[in-house]
This record gives sequence, C-alpha cells and structure tokens, in this order.
Amino acid sequence: MSAPTQNLTRGVVTLSHDGAEKLIGATVAAAREAGLPVSVAVHDSAANLLAFLRMDGAPELTIGIAQDKSYTAAAFGAPTHQLHEVIKDDEPLRLGFVHTPRVVTFGGGFPLVSEGLLVGGIGVSGGHYSQDVAVVEAALKATGFTA
Repeated sequence: MSAPTQNLTRGVVTLSHDGAEKLIGATVAAAREAGLPVSVAVHDSAANLLAFLRMDGAPELTIGIAQDKSYTAAAFGAPTHQLHEVIKDDEPLRLGFVHTPRVVTFGGGFPLVSEGLLVGGIGVSGGHYSQDVAVVEAALKATGFTA
C-alpha cells in the first residue's frame, strides 16, 4: 500500500456464511425446544442479509420482523430491546426514531460480537418478544457468541 493511502482504509471483520448457518441451526434447535416456530435472520457486519430461515408454522409476518430485528442489531451494534430504553423518555427521539425504516425497538434482535468486534446481527420473530429473546440467547450461548 502506498504511503498516501496507508491510513485511509481499514480491514473489516464479518460473520462468515458458515457462522450464519451455525447460528440458524442453533436458533432452530432452541425454538423447537421452546415449542415455538420462528423466522430467523442473520446479517453481516455491514447490515446486509447473510442467511434466513422460516420454520414450518411460523407466521408469514415474522419474515420481515426477524429481518428487521437482525438489521437493527447489526446496524446499531445493540440489542433491539435496549433501543427502547434509549428512546422511551426522549419524546422527539421516540416519535422520530420509530419512523426510520427497518428499525425495531422491541426484543429479539442481538448484535453478534466476536473477540470484541461487531461481526453481524441476528433476529428472531415468532412469539412474544420475550420468547424471541430467550431463543436468541440460547442460540448465542450454543454458538459461543456473547449476548
């Protein structure tokens, strides 16, 4: 790399397709154990969809919700349920934030962190958001990601 551009670029670490598939498998296993058909989406560190699965019996509406939860977690680097805490007492932010396309402020989306780096996001939809959170937390634990 030439000296003039040496400090103008950076390397990016992101989730691999194999990593996304392992997360999907762990999520399906956790959802089956909970008796909850879900949709699960995984985004890479640039918030681009990397993998998706809709379990048999998961409502069609869960497709977009799971993808939006995963997108939000990857784009903000924060669990979606924490975003509600950030905006709930700030009326201008609360009223405006929810009109941002694809942003979700209820549980079920988590950032994926590996060795301290944001590598993507995962989102689950199929039950009450508290059930979605429990399914994701079990999948993260099974795959070694932090929740």
